[in-house]
Amino acid sequence: MVRLFALVAIVVASTSVALADTDKKATKKEDSSFGAIKGVDAAEAQKMAEKWLTSVKNDATTKAEFEKIWASDRPLLDKVTATLVLGDADAAKVLAQARDADESAPTEVPAVLSDKKKDAFFRNNLALAYAKALTSRKVYEEALETFAVVKADDVVDPSAYYFHKAVCEYELMLKDKADGSIDRLLGDVTDSPERYLRVAALMHFDMLSWQDKDLGWVARKMENIQRRLDLKRGGKQTQKQQKEVLVRLDEMIKEIENKQKQQGQCPNGGSCPNGCPGGQDGFGKEKSSSPAKDTIKSADKLGDGKVDTKRTQEIAENWGKLPEKERAKALVELTRGLPAQDRAVIEAYFKRLAELSDKTTK
Repeated sequence: MVRLFALVAIVVASTSVALADTDKKATKKEDSSFGAIKGVDAAEAQKMAEKWLTSVKNDATTKAEFEKIWASDRPLLDKVTATLVLGDADAAKVLAQARDADESAPTEVPAVLSDKKKDAFFRNNLALAYAKALTSRKVYEEALETFAVVKADDVVDPSAYYFHKAVCEYELMLKDKADGSIDRLLGDVTDSPERYLRVAALMHFDMLSWQDKDLGWVARKMENIQRRLDLKRGGKQTQKQQKEVLVRLDEMIKEIENKQKQQGQCPNGGSCPNGCPGGQDGFGKEKSSSPAKDTIKSADKLGDGKVDTKRTQEIAENWGKLPEKERAKALVELTRGLPAQDRAVIEAYFKRLAELSDKTTK
């Protein structure tokens, strides 16, 4: 199982990606926003932030600090967040608690984020900043609860909303929900940073290899259990997950033991050159009348619906050099056997590679 952090090496090697409008896909969207969405322009965001700040705090010292914040080269969301902290003590408190690794991880969404008496600009963007901070601390459950109180349309940076939401869903093994967030990020958000696009695509590629209750599933469950223990959450939910892992490991051990017993029924310990008694193969299964055909079918099945990350990297690095026909052929190769929604995400990723390549060659 290749996990997200092992795939970051591919991200560094990949060719640059620019975000542009894409056709609206015929897949189910995960919230009330549909079609292309874009973050707030920096100048407009500054006006909105200044208007809010003036309404709550309008002294000369505050104004000077505001100008200093917006004159910096910090990301837009960080500037908005710093403005909220500057103007509201509750904002400063909840964000400090969310960011402080020595503080106990929160177990509920702060009341200030749903306080209708507070300005909508304040509530929505504070919720995004708070959820992002929790995601960085791996407090994924409460981060998702916070994302649920706000919509991507209502924040200055929709790309940050969908990206960090997808990270939480990915780490909690909520595959369908993570795919939905990644779909929105790749397909609808038109001004996302390329680092978001790349890592989101790699999360999607990784999830394509997930199998229910295999060793990879066990490893992911154990990682999540360790995360919860690190957060001092050893309660019923963690104990439930521990039990699930132990039960599955016990099942896997029994499956191996049963196979060994079945092999032991053969005179040669499961390696019978002329077949085993009762028309069975070395694993206690009925022998096929056409083993060559079965081998071909099995090989075809193994190569069906899987993403080769090395091949993906190779194609991404050379995408700008490929003729249109070769690009189409490569997409067919990468998406063969995948469900429609998975194909759409991969196609959106490479479509944007094509858009950047075409722009740089003009």
